[in-house]
Amino acid sequence: MIKSDNLAGLKSINHGFFTREGGASQGVYATKNCGYGSNDERGAVDENRDRVARQLGVETASLITVYQVHSARAVQVCASFAPGEPPHADALVTNIPGLALGILTADCAPVLFADPQARIIGAAHAGWQGALGGVLEHTVLEMEKLGARRARILAAIGPAISLAAYQVGPEFWDKFIEADEANEAFFRDDEVTGRYNFDLPGYIAARLERAGLDNVANICLCTYTEEMRFFSYRRATHRNEPDYGRQISAITIHP
Repeated sequence: MIKSDNLAGLKSINHGFFTREGGASQGVYATKNCGYGSNDERGAVDENRDRVARQLGVETASLITVYQVHSARAVQVCASFAPGEPPHADALVTNIPGLALGILTADCAPVLFADPQARIIGAAHAGWQGALGGVLEHTVLEMEKLGARRARILAAIGPAISLAAYQVGPEFWDKFIEADEANEAFFRDDEVTGRYNFDLPGYIAARLERAGLDNVANICLCTYTEEMRFFSYRRATHRNEPDYGRQISAITIHP
């Protein structure tokens, strides 16, 4: 698993941005697909999640994920969800030791949060829709409800599709410019295609900084271009592959 420098040295808080390597899945899901939403064999996904939990030092049942819907909704977690009943949301926060908050991605950005003094953590799934809609800010607000202070919150942006690989059309541009003309800074014109390239990690970092977070780190790894390390929805789509895997990123508080 990959660690962010700004979260790596925190006492009693462990985290990891996991790659697709070191799992039990086969075919297009090779090898550490952690997404139950894929058509992978359930047993293989169970085994992959078990390996992730062991690396984080938690029980498998304590590795918690939500049903991600590209929303701005963040939920507080105080216990594992009932089997098959995760809430529809795109971010989780907790102050309960032993729970690991997990986010699944395959080009969208996983963002992990920690207030080490208050011992409160968060994890957010930030695709363009969620980021534009406010999922990052909602995560911070839910952490504050538990006692965190945004001036102390550290955030790390994990592997995601990069500016060079993320080409979008004019309708995408319109959504962001309508929201804020300053968003033009995160687009680059492609004179050959007449389209744009969008800097999703850069946009997320800017949103976090505007939300009052002073310590934001970016792993700066591209899911699309690093095929051996990461799953990518867009890469699978461009190749007309039938499905794709999801890597997991997670954070936990140790007792």
